[in-house]
Amino acid sequence: MTTQIADLDSGSKAQIKEIVCDILELEPEELTETSLFKEEHDADSLRTIEILAALERTFGLTLEQAELSRMVNLTGVYAVVAEAEGK
Repeated sequence: MTTQIADLDSGSKAQIKEIVCDILELEPEELTETSLFKEEHDADSLRTIEILAALERTFGLTLEQAELSRMVNLTGVYAVVAEAEGK
């Protein structure tokens, strides 16, 4: 999984972080790659679905809702997007 995350360029990572910060109403410095959306940033499941939908629109991907369980922090989101782009 780590190599696939490495396949994402810094521009894609920045774009993903911007999407997540926008939806969770956070400043970029408040969100780290490992901070948990639900536990540390009070994100509910609807916001996670919004993140998934925004990623699909932005990157032209189709992401399964089953991937939501992995999208608990930025690292998880990076992995899901990298794997979807690799398909």
